[in-house]
Amino acid sequence: MKVSVTEAKARLTDLVRRAQAGEDVMLTRHGHPAVRLVAVETREVAGPTEAVREKRRRALEKLMKSAHKATPGPCAARSADFLYDEFGLPA
Repeated sequence: MKVSVTEAKARLTDLVRRAQAGEDVMLTRHGHPAVRLVAVETREVAGPTEAVREKRRRALEKLMKSAHKATPGPCAARSADFLYDEFGLPA
């Protein structure tokens, strides 16, 4: 189907519906083809497959086993002692 751009302004909703239904819609300017309306394919985005999930789980387990354990730091009650002198005043 060929439609002029001027006519398409008034019939845009109808033309979009026809293009989504699979009809070939060509917009013309001064009698020459200018634009073709084409429906965008929509597809559902599926989550990862079971194999991908298993591979990720194994990689995470391997990473967790190889990670270094945290070592305890200084006692929080004494961590700021260097800021004060023996009388409790700021150093």
